[in-house]
Amino acid sequence: MDTKRDMQQKNPWHRKLIVILTILFIVGIIVIVSTAIIQNKPLPQKMKYGIVLDAGSSHTSLYIYKWPAEKENDTGVVQQHHACNVKGPGISSYSAKTDNAGKSLSECMDLAKTSIPDVRHSETPVYLGATAGMRLLREQDDMASENVLTSVANTLRSYPFKYEGARIITGQEEGAYGWITVNYLQGNFQKNSRFFGPFQDTQASVTLGALDLGGASTQITFVPQEEIESEENSLHFRLYGKDYNVYTHSFLCYGKDQALNLTVAINLKIDEPDNVQENPCFHVGYSKTISLKNLYKSPCTAKQKKNLRMDSVVLNGTGNASKCRENVLKIFNFSDCTSSSCSFNGIYQPHIYGSFGAFSAYYFVMQFLNLTTHHETSLAKVKEKMEYFCSTPWASVKQRFPTVKEKYLSEYCFSGNYIITLLENGYSFTEDNWNTITFIKKIGNSDAGWTLGYMLNLTNMIPAEAPSSPPLPYGGYVAIMVIFSLLLLALCTIGYIFFGKPACNSQKHII
Repeated sequence: MDTKRDMQQKNPWHRKLIVILTILFIVGIIVIVSTAIIQNKPLPQKMKYGIVLDAGSSHTSLYIYKWPAEKENDTGVVQQHHACNVKGPGISSYSAKTDNAGKSLSECMDLAKTSIPDVRHSETPVYLGATAGMRLLREQDDMASENVLTSVANTLRSYPFKYEGARIITGQEEGAYGWITVNYLQGNFQKNSRFFGPFQDTQASVTLGALDLGGASTQITFVPQEEIESEENSLHFRLYGKDYNVYTHSFLCYGKDQALNLTVAINLKIDEPDNVQENPCFHVGYSKTISLKNLYKSPCTAKQKKNLRMDSVVLNGTGNASKCRENVLKIFNFSDCTSSSCSFNGIYQPHIYGSFGAFSAYYFVMQFLNLTTHHETSLAKVKEKMEYFCSTPWASVKQRFPTVKEKYLSEYCFSGNYIITLLENGYSFTEDNWNTITFIKKIGNSDAGWTLGYMLNLTNMIPAEAPSSPPLPYGGYVAIMVIFSLLLLALCTIGYIFFGKPACNSQKHII
């Protein structure tokens, strides 16, 4: 044994062979470990992006959505990435200076550029949907509405995104896409949804109704238990491999701002000796001067124009919620129904069915009034709270809410009573099913509204990408691991043959 060890130490090529075998063994180990780590590391998820601008009657909001490039059942899994509120009024307010409509969007569009990776800019679609404010402008002045849309289109085209259009969407679309949004976020289209909202007791197979309230229009959308009689109120959707027949209707002029003007116009008294009139929808001590020219310039109020001798009217608040609702009721027509059932103004509506999510102005008004806790607040309790709030003197209201703008603060009494009247008398919600309404702003991290539903529906037209894949195909990865494992085995075998011990342990005997 000593003779063999002496021979190994006397032959210099033995030492070189040991070094070579050791280096090859270490390299083999490194290759196997490195390949396994690189091949099995988490893959970056390819994301696509889309931009939707909601051009409402009072303001414009920009929403950025993102979704995995791989789609589920031909529909992208969309979620909100970012949101930006455009400063200033809605684009319909720029009818006299249409160039400013496009310029108003620049700040939020600049933010979108930084929020979306540069590599995705050219393929990111951007859409602008204008709602009731622009619908009314189109009725008033079609040329002005076209110029406004041209202005915003020119601004959107100047950005490195894929411009897909700026148009006035229909009331049906607005209602239907809002319905898609609340049901998608609640997980009713996917059993394994990542979003969890306030409707914890809702099963995935049941859909929610959607109640949307803006400044110039309001929408109701739901899947009824009965067959839909009116084709113009029926829409069909196919999402995640399932078909849905949905009832929807949009009431132009019944958003909270236009409803206020309509209520004031209908209730003006022509036999008053002067231009001062009482109004129960404003707080005691609050006074507001209204220009009759501005009041009647909207198509919503033009038909209510009365021959008054004055140019303006002063409204003095009396703060009476019950009388306010009586005034509001006058803007609804509950006769002339030619269908089996109607909401108001002769519009067909199937019977209310299921739970509902109420968003946009519904939420903001009821949240301010602390009336969003639907499981604890009955319809009777809501009316009781409104009586107390409206009867509170204006000076006390201002002292209690010093940071709220006077325009909004002064109108909460009307808006709360209008919502009650619209839901109870207009849509036929009762004390028994009032608690089926949940007032919501967000579900998960996404805003409730029509824009997400719009984006979700549009993803059916956006091509999917192949998912990210490992650096090596599975067969190649297995082959490399097998080859280098056999190489290590061969090195150990050679070391044992030459030196009587595995090469991996031979270093211990080198002096």
